[in-house]
Amino acid sequence: MATTPTSKAQQRRVWISSYLGTTIEYYDFLLYGSAAALVFGPVFFSQLSPLLGTIVALATLAAGYVARFAGAVIFGHYGDRLGRKKVMLVTMVTMGLCSGFIGLIPSYAAIGVAAPLLLVILRLIQGLAVGGEYGGAVLMASEHAGARRRGLAASAATMGAPSGAVIATGAMTLVATMDREALLSWGWRIPFLASFLLLALGLWFRARIEESPVFLADVARETAPVRRRSPIVEILRNHGGTVTKAVVVQLASYTGQGVFGVFLVSYAPALGYAPPLVLLTIMIGTLGSVFTTPIYAALSDRIGRKAVLIFGTVANGLVAYPLFLLIDSGVTAVFMVSVIVYLCFFMTPVTSVSAVMLSELFPTEVRYTGVSASYQLAQTVGSGLGPLIAASLLAAAGGADPTLIAVYIGVLAIISLTVLLRMKETAGTSLRGSTAESTPGVDSAQPPVDA
Repeated sequence: MATTPTSKAQQRRVWISSYLGTTIEYYDFLLYGSAAALVFGPVFFSQLSPLLGTIVALATLAAGYVARFAGAVIFGHYGDRLGRKKVMLVTMVTMGLCSGFIGLIPSYAAIGVAAPLLLVILRLIQGLAVGGEYGGAVLMASEHAGARRRGLAASAATMGAPSGAVIATGAMTLVATMDREALLSWGWRIPFLASFLLLALGLWFRARIEESPVFLADVARETAPVRRRSPIVEILRNHGGTVTKAVVVQLASYTGQGVFGVFLVSYAPALGYAPPLVLLTIMIGTLGSVFTTPIYAALSDRIGRKAVLIFGTVANGLVAYPLFLLIDSGVTAVFMVSVIVYLCFFMTPVTSVSAVMLSELFPTEVRYTGVSASYQLAQTVGSGLGPLIAASLLAAAGGADPTLIAVYIGVLAIISLTVLLRMKETAGTSLRGSTAESTPGVDSAQPPVDA
């Protein structure tokens, strides 16, 4: 079937929409983390001791991560059945409203147990929404782009996650400068209420984009027998190995992200670094990754996805131990430079290219589900469990020697590299194709709809 090429103006709208969408989604999702650590204990769990209240508040934070995979499956299903744009509108509205409503929840002192109950419910819905957003944003950008610039296009969605993290951290840092009474009564609500304004901005761009031409072309073909199957069933039956490989390839990098972006917040202060300095360092490194992401993504368009992924995977394995030595030096400048360089240049190669690689691994009718599930699983195991495993390994070593953590990252890098070397190059693969007529990672015999 012939399709009309996406105009450059429409491609720009799609890229902006994908970037703003993931930025807003991750701003809302990660803002919760800062608020949970700073204010949710006394506001929503004031009946508990301060320490226990903070622990319970952070437990509600974890609930959102658990919901992310469920969101990937649910929204992936409808994204593969009904279209990318419709689902992306739903995820954006859901996330924006939930975050805004969190800013409106009365305290425990005002309405009792209903307050933490509402908080947990909204957090779970947040997790569902963010689980469905990323895959759709990546697909809209990549399926609208030409094959030669697909990596760069998909990086628009990838850039949104660190951008949202930086904005969320900055917003909560600003309100945290207020006096304690004002912060707990109304100050913390401002960043959440701002989500209503961000939602309006995001919807203005997202409503103006067109549905993916690759999805529309697939719908028009005679694929009814395949489409009757649930996408997740199709994934489990015919693409389970692909999902496993996709997750494993990303593990080393996302574990490094969790260790040096999250675990470091508790590890570095124990070495004498001031907590605000640690947070500032991570924020600068995260901001820098926003700018290096499109560079690595564009490079993958020229030399292939595997070359960039191999560099990032090997780098993560090799620099983990030296990076801990630099952190343990106790020299502030050395600490800041080493962590910033890692976040900008050694973590980013995999995070910037894995998104487009995922979109090229799955056929059209299960692509939304495949991309979302693979990404969320890798995030959960790597970034989610990484800090917990790192803390456990540090405790096992007596609480002072991070060697086991570096070895853990190194072993994951070897495993990731082994799987990556056995995978086929995906750059230039046509995104047009169904399960019955294309093989993941191999050029389709059909002329690419996005070429």
